[in-house]
Amino acid sequence: MILVTGGAGYIGSHCVKNLLDEGYEVAVVDNLFRGYKEVIEVLQKKYGENKLKFFKVDLLDRKAIDKVIEEVKPEGVIHFAAICLVSESMSNPLPYFEINVGGTLNLLEAMVRNKINNLIFLSTSTVYGENHYLPIDEKHPLLPVSVYGESKLMMEKLADWYNRIHGINYVIFRCFNVAGADRDGLIGDSKKPSQLLIQNAVRGALGIETFKLTCSKVNTRDGSPVRDYVNVEDLADAYLAGLKYLWNDGKNEVINLGTGKGDSVLEVVEKVKEVTGVDFSVDQGEARKGDIAELYADATKAEKLLGWKAKRSLKDTVESLAKWYRGHPNGWSY
Repeated sequence: MILVTGGAGYIGSHCVKNLLDEGYEVAVVDNLFRGYKEVIEVLQKKYGENKLKFFKVDLLDRKAIDKVIEEVKPEGVIHFAAICLVSESMSNPLPYFEINVGGTLNLLEAMVRNKINNLIFLSTSTVYGENHYLPIDEKHPLLPVSVYGESKLMMEKLADWYNRIHGINYVIFRCFNVAGADRDGLIGDSKKPSQLLIQNAVRGALGIETFKLTCSKVNTRDGSPVRDYVNVEDLADAYLAGLKYLWNDGKNEVINLGTGKGDSVLEVVEKVKEVTGVDFSVDQGEARKGDIAELYADATKAEKLLGWKAKRSLKDTVESLAKWYRGHPNGWSY
């Protein structure tokens, strides 16, 4: 049994589906604040409630998460539960420290009490802040420029301290820009509103909403920011590889997950037009402040330690999202 926190969210649900496809039993913990009960019901219908258990539990409820872990006795924990909007974190920092850091602390305490020693969790490339060099490897300085990034860095530090004091083994994945959906069209992204470029561009192409550019003009090859867009199914593969690594006595590691190359915002928009066959209008929205010009990963450590490498192309990512949104233009209902 694998415990997945935040398993009703975007990345978490794809990880859950991948685990189920590989024959694992999964227990999902989610308070449904920004997750969706419908995705759990869809997965339970496909794989069976005996394979996928769901607990509507908030990680801020220490007794409740302790009770769940005591009941399911997982072989490992994959931790996605967090809130993750950069702009929101700068206007309302309290929940980012309370939920992201406090929830992680409660989870770690419950793992200690129940002698569960293997943890994989989702961190973010935003812990690096402004790039000092490219591509960004795991030794890059950690200087987050948002409360969200700082909260994730604090989560990383908690995991390290609980390893030193209590022996909890961990793999921390620093993910770059996540995009895409399940290739079968069964599950996908339902953030409303979404801050994710490719998702929004695909919805614009399909006429679901008006697409607006919100990036600043920066010093890149076409004047738009360059980012490393990694497919969500590739990420799901990495989480299973991380668990197997710990089960085989792997050492604690922090690992980048990315493609190792960058695509600009305007290049992404053109790819969406090419794949969907729709030359949709691109309106100019209010530009964000402080856009970093280029961010992309050095992901060689993931390949060396886990045998993991991003396999799916930008075209694959756009196609999977188009399939998902054609079937679910409004995402999940509840």
